[in-house]
Amino acid sequence: MAMTGAKKLQELMATPDHIIVAPGVYDGLSARIALAAGAECLYMTGAGTNMSRLGTADLGIATLPDMLSNASTITSLSPSIPVIADADTGYGGPIMVARTTRQYALAGVAALHIEDQVQEKRCGHLVGKQCVSREVYYARLRAAVKTRDEMGADMLVIARTDARADLGFEEAVERLKGAVECGVDALFLEALQSEEECKRAVEIFAPTPVLLNMVPGGKTPQMGVKRAKEIGFKLYINPTLGLEAVVRPLEKAYKMLVEQGTDECEPIGPKALFEICGLNEAMAFDESVGGAAFGSSK
Repeated sequence: MAMTGAKKLQELMATPDHIIVAPGVYDGLSARIALAAGAECLYMTGAGTNMSRLGTADLGIATLPDMLSNASTITSLSPSIPVIADADTGYGGPIMVARTTRQYALAGVAALHIEDQVQEKRCGHLVGKQCVSREVYYARLRAAVKTRDEMGADMLVIARTDARADLGFEEAVERLKGAVECGVDALFLEALQSEEECKRAVEIFAPTPVLLNMVPGGKTPQMGVKRAKEIGFKLYINPTLGLEAVVRPLEKAYKMLVEQGTDECEPIGPKALFEICGLNEAMAFDESVGGAAFGSSK
């Protein structure tokens, strides 16, 4: 039996001197492209899910069904490749967090992260965020850990705090210290504001793995994977990378078509597009079981 994504993530987390790089993906196509590039892990971005699935800004509009549907699509493409998925606040109180955790685990998510923003949340790199009390936050985390353990699931639980922005670095640290006591597997201190804070976070929480969220134009100073590894981060995500690469070229292409009736896109063709999304594998499977419906498509 093939290794599950959760088991694979545990194996990667236990590998000494290794940083796990997870490109941000926001739908099936972006996940396919990341997999074709050789990504060993994927990150399902909540911001990207809001934008790609709903066409909305990241203001806590996506609900559990929206996020779960997207996560299920992504995990199904290559079940042995770990998918780390944003689970926002858990979408309610402890009972709802338990439901979210259960559904994510059943969908094959390798790790989820739960944060301490209020339900009316927003992107971690926007101003005006508000956090719940430590007690409410810890109840969310304990609900996720307890549910995971009672299921006997391998999925990791990552504690995220957004407290740095309005409550300060020290409060964020204290919140994550309590999170470790709740039994989480890794930590996510959102919107670190200097390289010195990055270093301190890794040192304070060692040996608990710490995740670095790299958002171009965000609060955290830009650094590549090599520097993040030198500092000691165990996970490196870039949630908006795929969106950054797509939005401006797509915007230009549509504008050219609408305004000038032409396009400047390099033609790929439908067959090549479908091959990105598994055309050859699907036809080979059909043939392997005696099907003949796609033989003429070769």
